This record gives sequence, structure tokens and C-alpha cells, in this order.
Amino acid sequence: MSLLSLDKATIQFGGLIAVNQVSFSLDKGDIFGLIGPNGAGKTTCFNLITGIYEPTGGSVTFDGKVIAKAGKSAGPESIAKMGICRTFQNIRLYGSLSAIENVMVGGFLRHRTGLFSALFDLKRAADETVELREAGMKLLQAVGLDDVADVRSRDLPYGSQRRLEIARAMATQPKLLLLDEPAAGMNPQEKMDLMEVVRSIRDQFGMTVLLIEHDMRFVMGLCEKIFVLDHGEEIAFGLPEEVRANPKVIAAYLGEAH
Repeated sequence: MSLLSLDKATIQFGGLIAVNQVSFSLDKGDIFGLIGPNGAGKTTCFNLITGIYEPTGGSVTFDGKVIAKAGKSAGPESIAKMGICRTFQNIRLYGSLSAIENVMVGGFLRHRTGLFSALFDLKRAADETVELREAGMKLLQAVGLDDVADVRSRDLPYGSQRRLEIARAMATQPKLLLLDEPAAGMNPQEKMDLMEVVRSIRDQFGMTVLLIEHDMRFVMGLCEKIFVLDHGEEIAFGLPEEVRANPKVIAAYLGEAH
């Protein structure tokens, strides 16, 4: 059974069809690329999967449950609790908080102690905070940032901030991690390091990864399956070498990039 499936997913804004009957599936453990030129509908698909948008047609199924269908969505909070988390194109860290504190913020989604318990069971609240920090340190280690755990996020280099965002998303304990242009703005070495981080996340934590990315070298070197959109519609799907050689992809996207 697929972990995530879009079945003829459609999103229409007035007279504009942003995503038109798109269908694809991810199996557990996939590193899956969603690519296409600007305006192709990639981020709209992310917003559909994470509950920001409701589909006007079709459906989205996650882990055996329908999370969105025509005119309905489980909503961002419920979908996050089900096990889908994402990063964004623009960095959204808490600049005044340290790296470890940013990761701990992500962990609060699974926090068991509510306000009442925190007020009247201080030991339990303190114990959970310790647990959150320990779990956060493991995630920082996984993305290569454990040595800067107490550095304010705004003081970290750009590439490190990108990896910190991934660690914070992982703190929600997702089954599916959505990365929106994770390599944007990185230098070539930072991109190589990020590729290893993403592979490690999949292998070490068993997460499935769906990513949007414009850097074709990054996508082709990392993703095992690639789905290509243009003007909201599928134009190609397959292995990296198949997509790279597809004339429609070359015309619509790779041709633009080169």
C-alpha cells in the first residue's frame, strides 16, 4: 500500500486550474522529486497535501486514510499530527532562539503535557522538556549541527539554517517529510552535504521524502523517482535517467535551465 497517493487531484482558483487531475503515489522510504518550471503547480500540490488548500476535485490519501477530497480537507493541524510535515522556500526559524530550542519547538506537536499538567505536575513537565532536548540533540546530530546546538539560529550560516529547518520538521516525528526547495541558495558543497543528510534521514529514521527543487543536478543525484508538472499537468514520471531524456521535460524545464 502506498504511503501517499494523489488521485486526479485538482485545484481551481476561479477560472484558473492550478493543478489538473494530478495522480502519483509514494511508497514508504521513497525519496521522490516533484519538479517543473515556475508556475507549474508544485507548491500548490504541497499546499494540497498539507491541508492549506482543499481540492476542487480528486482526492489525497495518506497512510490508508483519505485526508482530502473535493471541497474537504482534514486541515493542516490534523494532517501534521497524522505524520506529514514540511519546510518552506523561505527560512522560517525563530532567529532569537538557539538551534536546539528551534528543534524543541517542533517537538511540542507530540508533547503530552497540557497547560493544566504543566501547572500542577511540574516534575512531569520538566521530564518531558528534558526528553525533548535529548531527542532534539539526536536530530541535530543527524543533520550535522550538534556542535552548534546553543548558537542562535540567526547567527548560523545559511546552509546550516536550511538543515536546522529540516531538523525542526523531523522533530514532529513525521512519516512523510516535504522539503520545499531545500537546496535554494546553497553553494555546491552545501548541496552535496544536504544530499547526504537527506539520504541519512531516510535510512536512519525511516522517513519518506517528497521534495520540490529547481537545481536539476541536485534532483537527479538524490531522487529515486521524479514527477514532472507543467501548467498544472503531468508531463513525465519515472527514474532520473528517464526524466532527464524526456523531450517534453527538456522543452518545458531543462531547456529553460540551460
